[in-house]
Amino acid sequence: MKFGKVEDVSKVDFTLPPIHADTFQVLERYPIDEDFGVYVGGARWAKQELKGFFPPKTKDELTYYSTQFNSIEMNGTFYRSPTKEQVITWKNKTPDDFMFFPKISQSISHYGRLLNVKEKLTAFLDAVTMFEEKLGMTFLQMHDNYKPKDFDRLAEFVQNFPNGYPLAIEIRNEEWFEDQTIFNQYVQLLENNHITNIIVDTPGRRDILHMRLTTPDLFVRFVSAYSPIDYTRLDEWIERIKELKNAGLKNVYFFIHQGLTGKEELYATYFVEQLNKELGINIRVPKVYRENLLF
Repeated sequence: MKFGKVEDVSKVDFTLPPIHADTFQVLERYPIDEDFGVYVGGARWAKQELKGFFPPKTKDELTYYSTQFNSIEMNGTFYRSPTKEQVITWKNKTPDDFMFFPKISQSISHYGRLLNVKEKLTAFLDAVTMFEEKLGMTFLQMHDNYKPKDFDRLAEFVQNFPNGYPLAIEIRNEEWFEDQTIFNQYVQLLENNHITNIIVDTPGRRDILHMRLTTPDLFVRFVSAYSPIDYTRLDEWIERIKELKNAGLKNVYFFIHQGLTGKEELYATYFVEQLNKELGINIRVPKVYRENLLF
């Protein structure tokens, strides 16, 4: 993810803001449930994005990826809406506990800008439905230049989104966050329609780190700074997750955007190890293939 990257991360204040007070009010509205789901993944499973992650001669990247992670943020579906057959193939390559989080096609969000997209959306949802119990949540990412002047269009899309499909939304343009009245209007729209508000933690755009939940699901897209500071950032997220869990959080969907050029450690390895320790859970720990680190 190039969005929000900076040349010098030493100049960035990576401190997480406190959880917004309204988030706790949202969590109070949902019944207490002992089930707590934690899903950590990357953005893609391709070798060119994760050099050194796969053992030599890996024949099927998704099959191997799913032995390491328990979920995937599917950016590939943004560029090309999948067919039902493709979705079934992906589903059958993964373990029973694996979850897919497909990104809604850019033909809907960026090119269509939510106008006259019903047919395309129906085709997209019909396809991803084939993930069945492995469908985590679809998510919509709006273009950087999609502004609050088109709020009514977004509201119509949200209010008419088909029931039965979990949805999360990410807005990016600065104007949504500069005016608190506008942002509150947006958040209320999501709350009223049980839509998850995505949090993006990226070095160059600290304004979108809003800490406002609209459902009992925490959906975070974390962009690596490619620096040891990422360990500190992830530690802080673990403390926030513990705080939210105590307040009634039901699910964590956390996707780490980190490309690998060949010999690095995955920050996700450290993150999942610490999550397992601090939360008393046991999700599988992703690791770079050891032999690739020896040469």
